[in-house]
Amino acid sequence: MMTATYTAKDPLDRALEIPVSVTADDKYPTLEEPEKARQYYEDNGYIVFRNLLPKELCQEALDSFAKEIRPYNGYIYRQASANPEKHTFTEYNHVLNSILNVQSVDGSKFPKFRDTGLQALTHVNIQRAMQTLMGEPGKLVQSMYFEGNPKTWAHQDCYYLDSEEQGRMVGIWAALEDIHAGAGRFYVYPTSHKIDIQKNGGDFDIAFNHARYKELVKEIIQKFDLQCVAPALAQGDVLMWHGATIHGSLETIERKYSRSSYTGHYIPDSTRFLQYQSRIKPLELRQINGMNVNFPKDLSSPKNKAILMVETTFPKQFQWLKKQAIKAVTK
Repeated sequence: MMTATYTAKDPLDRALEIPVSVTADDKYPTLEEPEKARQYYEDNGYIVFRNLLPKELCQEALDSFAKEIRPYNGYIYRQASANPEKHTFTEYNHVLNSILNVQSVDGSKFPKFRDTGLQALTHVNIQRAMQTLMGEPGKLVQSMYFEGNPKTWAHQDCYYLDSEEQGRMVGIWAALEDIHAGAGRFYVYPTSHKIDIQKNGGDFDIAFNHARYKELVKEIIQKFDLQCVAPALAQGDVLMWHGATIHGSLETIERKYSRSSYTGHYIPDSTRFLQYQSRIKPLELRQINGMNVNFPKDLSSPKNKAILMVETTFPKQFQWLKKQAIKAVTK
């Protein structure tokens, strides 16, 4: 039963009431109803699957993060910047700058964290869900791990990454703990995947005009009077969304709560990976539990460790060169 609601603000600074707990009378179809689940996803641009990941596996993920990642004082690639950074902590000791590509962290330093992430992100139930939503097996092209809440802006994934058959990528947000309403829940704007929004490039390129794209997304939300939905997620629940669905994370109202979770981006196994809506990016694939997984900048490789050293020794120069490269491919 619902006991309370919290009021947060959506990206347009509108009040949004979100429930504290999960109701028993859920509206979402299950994997045992594949046709209904696929239809709900296609109509709304997202779906929630309850208890998709075993709670024991979720707890292993939490434990491995606490033991291997949080105490580490070195550089790890981060989701928001895609650059190597040291931890930034909240006042409650939650790591704020989320991990990019769990599958590519250094296996010699973080063996349990890396392995548990791979087991979760390629779990048989994730594979079943991808088959249901895509109509074929999926492959993992990118992942993240969140503990604190960086308050991700409203955006579409397809602006950054997609399948070459645009619109077929599926994103997931997997709750590793019960996500408190005040922790900064994941939100979506249902049906926004049906709106044609400006593509990456020109005056809206990611390298030099990213802020303009962010403002455009807000204008689209207002123009079409889209409604923000922040589903209650318990440990093991997984929200999946269409690559063009506008989504992000709400502000954190109660900072003592973490929001430990995996994010994964999957494309159909038969397709190639599209970056910045402009170029096909080669993948470094290996099969894990029968699913193809991309290992970008895998730090188990001596070559990638050397690149990391250059990035952390000459960060400004490296990032300038990276922006120029991105600008060149998004013209």
